[in-house]
Amino acid sequence: MKKIIILTIIFAGLSSLKSQVGMGKPSVDGDAILDFPLSNTGIILPIVEALPTGAAASNGTFLVDKTDLTIKMRSNDLWVPLSDAGSLTGTMPNTSAEQGGGVIIGAASSPAQGILVLEASNKALVLPKVNDPVASMKSPVAGTICYDTVSKTMAVFDGLKWSFWK
Repeated sequence: MKKIIILTIIFAGLSSLKSQVGMGKPSVDGDAILDFPLSNTGIILPIVEALPTGAAASNGTFLVDKTDLTIKMRSNDLWVPLSDAGSLTGTMPNTSAEQGGGVIIGAASSPAQGILVLEASNKALVLPKVNDPVASMKSPVAGTICYDTVSKTMAVFDGLKWSFWK
């Protein structure tokens, strides 16, 4: 009987997991799958030598294209630039061999290929929130992305200047 009670408690606990992650905070806001607190930092996007194609080119992917120095997003099966040509000065390239298949949050597996894959039908990424990244981020690097709480826009830094998207 004791084993049944323990197993019931374990299964009840596992079934209540929501696949939501708060980075640097005890809980997430609303239906976020990945959420960050108000800070002076952003997410740094990967810099790629060549744009992914085929199955590796999933809609919703964000990256820095090393060939033309722009930040891009995959939308409707096309790579859409989110910045003008920037600069990679100050970035440190990853020279080590890639290990593993990345991290998936929200599902056991995903057809998308990436270093960080968020899979959910009813949750979204909440970008790191920054009050005026131009003034408050002292040394951003190319590929930094965040949500500007002052202008209420997505902000991306291309290595030279910030671009803002509503």
